[in-house]
Amino acid sequence: MAELAFLLNGTPVRLTDIAPTTTLLDWLRDARGLKGTKEGCNEGDCGACTVMVQDVQGPKALNACILFMGQLQGKAITTVEGLSHQGQPHPVQSAMVAHHGSQCGFCTPGFVMSLATAHLTGERDHDMVLAGNLCRCTGYAPIIRAAEAAALSPPPDFIFSQISTGFPKGSVLPFGAGGSGGEQPPDLDAFATWYEANPTATLIAGATDVGLWVTKQLRDLSPVAFLAPITELDHITADGDRLIIGAGVTIETLRKALTHSHPGFAHMLRRYASLQVRNAATIGGNIANGSPIGDGPPALIAMGAGLTLRKGAQRRTIPLEDFFLDYRKQDRQPGEFVESVTIPATAPDLRCYKVSKRFDQDISAVLGCFDIRTDQGLITRASIAFGGMAGIPKRARAVEQALIGRALTPEGVAAALPAFAQDFQPLSDMRASAAYRMRVAQNLLTRLALEAQGVPTDVQEVTP
Repeated sequence: MAELAFLLNGTPVRLTDIAPTTTLLDWLRDARGLKGTKEGCNEGDCGACTVMVQDVQGPKALNACILFMGQLQGKAITTVEGLSHQGQPHPVQSAMVAHHGSQCGFCTPGFVMSLATAHLTGERDHDMVLAGNLCRCTGYAPIIRAAEAAALSPPPDFIFSQISTGFPKGSVLPFGAGGSGGEQPPDLDAFATWYEANPTATLIAGATDVGLWVTKQLRDLSPVAFLAPITELDHITADGDRLIIGAGVTIETLRKALTHSHPGFAHMLRRYASLQVRNAATIGGNIANGSPIGDGPPALIAMGAGLTLRKGAQRRTIPLEDFFLDYRKQDRQPGEFVESVTIPATAPDLRCYKVSKRFDQDISAVLGCFDIRTDQGLITRASIAFGGMAGIPKRARAVEQALIGRALTPEGVAAALPAFAQDFQPLSDMRASAAYRMRVAQNLLTRLALEAQGVPTDVQEVTP
């Protein structure tokens, strides 16, 4: 880009000399002196750096520490300094004071920005909204009281007026010119052609993983291409009995879209990181990352998802489970990228169970997803996939075969439990031992059988 243009607290900003992978957090603090946005973890976990980012899709709470300047083109950013107006505090700020929601104060700006964004969007599930904001002083109860009190007041008009004049546009170098600001593909076809010719480039969509390559590993990512301008990747399209999900669809957008048609998947996505991360992370990035403990692939594999890959003008579609070859190794050629994933239009039988040390904001120790069909009480079809049990997200094919013809009861599935040892040889690591993982995987199948019989299993899926 020749010029980066955005709004900051309602004021137009135009930059021509900023490195594209400079984080918004560093720029706010170092270049603008806006110190209210704090650096806590610098990896998107604590929420102390939360800011409000608005574009044509509406406002989102995002982590500034892993948000690159190259992602801000044409957006409106509001920091905690921009919440008050002509001496009048935002309702969230007033409520935080009235209800003693701040203790040491370091985390407070991040809490305020998460709540102010929710206040604007009308989201009232404060536990979900604040799952990505950590308070070391354990001050959550008064913060929740402040959130509930602030919800009784309407959003102030100035929050809307900050973007009423429209989003600014910067002057962009011709795509492929190799400018220092990073490539901004105008559309999908142009990007596909460019990436085929530049297969070593770093692709940046949400940056929730790539951001840590900069903040923690201090890596130079150039050349980079920011995928946000490619609107063709942002859609969920109904195609008969299938849904085609563009690789650029965020996890939070997907969660909301699938709440009724894929309740088991949507419930699990609620536990994917935090709202700030879900607002940025994309389903394509979650797949292409290739992590054996990524939360998306096990559920998608259990549903029989197909993956469309594109290289230049050529496309190929493969079963998603075939994409994962070995630890961090995928069936993806140089210059080829994830374009979309296809799933059934509904998945009423899919159940997903995530087990981690914390309910919110944690990586899975084991994630089990089950899509099991029965006829007259007997299992006729079983599709089961796990994360955390192997070097890749993997089907439990031996278990599936052992279940066919059996009753979906604890007694019926008991005979299939030994088959887990044929499918998996899990590793021990900091999150769980191999023995623990094996027992948990077996127990999750038993849990599914209990729930099928109407037995309540109201448990927190958290490791001891």
